[in-house]
Amino acid sequence: MHNIKTNFDKVIEVIKRVLGGEVIEGNFPRRGTKPKFSDLEVIALSLTAECLGIDSKNLLFSKLRAEYTSDFKNLISRRQYNDRRKFLFMKQEEIRTRMTAQLNATTEVYAIDSMPLEICKLSRIQRNKMGRENSYSAPDKGYCASQKKYFYGYKLHSVCAASGVIQSLDLTKASVHDIHYLKDVKETFKNCIITGDKGYISKTIQVDLFESAAICLEVPMRDNQKEKKPLHKVLRKLRKRIETVFSQLCDQFMIQRNYAKSFAGFKTRILGKVTGLTFLQYLNKFINHQPIGRVKHALY
Repeated sequence: MHNIKTNFDKVIEVIKRVLGGEVIEGNFPRRGTKPKFSDLEVIALSLTAECLGIDSKNLLFSKLRAEYTSDFKNLISRRQYNDRRKFLFMKQEEIRTRMTAQLNATTEVYAIDSMPLEICKLSRIQRNKMGRENSYSAPDKGYCASQKKYFYGYKLHSVCAASGVIQSLDLTKASVHDIHYLKDVKETFKNCIITGDKGYISKTIQVDLFESAAICLEVPMRDNQKEKKPLHKVLRKLRKRIETVFSQLCDQFMIQRNYAKSFAGFKTRILGKVTGLTFLQYLNKFINHQPIGRVKHALY
């Protein structure tokens, strides 16, 4: 079902269910005049567009103005919409976190991995201005071992449950090694098993994770390592699960496309796509009662 209004109503009802009574007339408590096009409507419209594969805001607003004028009477401009999406970044992350908490309530085994997010081709690095507002958030050049190529942009680091729900995520520069994300992992995870690929091999960090947070980090050994033993079959299957999730983000949510002009816009865009995936998983489990991974069928 590709009707934007029908799916918009479905999305906003689920968001209200997740948040409970924490919003007043669709707006989060804050000073100033309450906007007529509410905060929940901004977030719901963003998730609806992502779930329907409408990746361009220009296309989205063209459709709304041409076909849904009477359905969105208080619709704001595209510029206001983009600004408010950035403003509501943390609220959207809170919604994603709450859905994740329900989906992964009993999970004790996770997989960790990263994927490249290319901003532009290497030949266009000097002309690229996106993200260069400050040195902290500026993209840079990195290497993707799985694709065996250099790229310019960022990395998306994720920790995924066995069900395929992303529990935790972060963005770093492309040059940051995967193993550094484990420093953040030990602050948010306790008493669990996490499996990763060979990029996370480090005896020192394995010991530190176990002693500080009771996290057992399981990674496959390299061929030249002593006492090499095969990774458990269940953990190998879990590693493939997170790769499937990345494929869904690339295919259905087109996460590799970049239309952002600033880092704030870029991270809001990435969070919107991950939240959209989490929403469809939530819809399948608690509303549709269908297999959680069938995200392409969730809105039908």
